[in-house]
Amino acid sequence: MILGRPAIALLAVPLLLAGCASVPRDPATRAVFKANNDPLEPLNRRTFAFNLFLDRILIKPIAKGYRRALPGPGRDAIRHFLDNLDEPIVFANTALQGRFRDAGTTAARFLVNSIAGFAGLDDPASRGKLRKQVGDFGQTLWAWGIPEGPYLIVPVIGPSSPRDLVGSGVDVYGDPFRYIARQGHYPTALTAGRTVVDGIDKRSRNIESLEEMQREAVDYYASFRSLFRQNRAAELRNNASAPPLPPDFYEDPGSAR
Repeated sequence: MILGRPAIALLAVPLLLAGCASVPRDPATRAVFKANNDPLEPLNRRTFAFNLFLDRILIKPIAKGYRRALPGPGRDAIRHFLDNLDEPIVFANTALQGRFRDAGTTAARFLVNSIAGFAGLDDPASRGKLRKQVGDFGQTLWAWGIPEGPYLIVPVIGPSSPRDLVGSGVDVYGDPFRYIARQGHYPTALTAGRTVVDGIDKRSRNIESLEEMQREAVDYYASFRSLFRQNRAAELRNNASAPPLPPDFYEDPGSAR
């Protein structure tokens, strides 16, 4: 079973100081260093290499098999179902941020897709102009003025920050479906299954795009860091017009919420 974000965050703390890069003395180089917000780059690069290895030998082969085994409509139904399970957390976070119109849209989406979309297997809400919203507790902490902290690459999870790791832990423990699963006989199996399927589905949707990105990048680590940070900044601003980052194949599968 893949470790959750809060557990990995605690395991990573003792390693942070060991991975710190020295601050450059040259003014231009120092400006780039600060813009990247990556003082742990040596450690992050090693973790990035480990995650790439894990992806190559395990995650990507499973994702390819998943894509071969299920036709596109079946994978779309699973994606809609998993996204619908996330909506209560999105609702709570948009409300905590004072985005009450977005919270109302999210509540409406959840009701429409749960009823007319057959428990979320379809997405009639989007066809009805109820746009999916972005809302997680990391974003909520940003809205409350909490500093981000340094860029992090966490084993299996991938790109993050201390603020987002804390936010993800709150989202995981605040997820109402986690408590519903506890009422069953197999709560761990249910939550782990949701986690794994979500991650494999996300990875299967980006096999070619990530291969192309790795092939064309002079420094794949730096390119991925830049794209991730741009995408996260757009999410924090709730900017739907920003170019999307392919779903992160490092992400703790289904962790998001």
